[in-house]
Amino acid sequence: MRLEVVSRHPDAPVSQTPLLFVHGAWHGAWCWSEHFIDTFVARGYSVYALSLRGHGTSEGRERLRWWRIADYVADIRQVVAQLPQPPVLIGHSMGGFVVQKYLESEPARAAVLLASVAPHGILKAYLRFALHHPLPALKVVLRLSPYQVVGTPALAREMLFSSRLPADTTDAYYQRIQEESFLAFVDMMALDLPRPKRVTTPVLVLGGTADKTIEVPDVEATARAYRTQARLLPDVAHDAMLDPDWQAVADSIIEWLSGQLTA
Repeated sequence: MRLEVVSRHPDAPVSQTPLLFVHGAWHGAWCWSEHFIDTFVARGYSVYALSLRGHGTSEGRERLRWWRIADYVADIRQVVAQLPQPPVLIGHSMGGFVVQKYLESEPARAAVLLASVAPHGILKAYLRFALHHPLPALKVVLRLSPYQVVGTPALAREMLFSSRLPADTTDAYYQRIQEESFLAFVDMMALDLPRPKRVTTPVLVLGGTADKTIEVPDVEATARAYRTQARLLPDVAHDAMLDPDWQAVADSIIEWLSGQLTA
């Protein structure tokens, strides 16, 4: 599988451990390129960001609806196999879910779950969405199309982006989001949930208090599952790496990494 991987390297590395960023549903590697990649490289980290199969410019778009979470885990394995040593994995939303599944059987130096789908899956979040938006929720099932959750500019603003983002910026991001796999969506409902007890990797769990997709109780449940304390960022929305306060998000990760990694 040919996968899009964006990579950047610092002039003066602070650690030999690379960082691998894994995007969430409807996104691609592009979402890390807006702010995070330059910021982490400037702080001395080698950075890799992949687009999972069917996303960005990676192969597999024609079969996107039918990819499973296990296929996305295989994408991480493929990229990690090409890195000089096991990375820190940083997964956002669905990407955090995929990272959790990867960590069940594979080593990593550390992991960051950013606004991640919780180990108990997305059923509660989907039902909450359906309560407020019954027609788009029905279309998800009838059309086998998770895109319906964010399928209009208004829904995307509500579910992904901060209300503090300028309208033209939000519109530009909306133009880049895409369809997501229906089978991966079902896997995250119930069919392939993570097993945190199998994971021994140190994990940082981050979430935003303004997130309408992965709300605070889900973030806290994830932290409990991995025997740690959630870090909640005030007024940060779901797309934390694109938030007006993205710098605070990045700084929280960098601060934690400095305690996990040595040169």
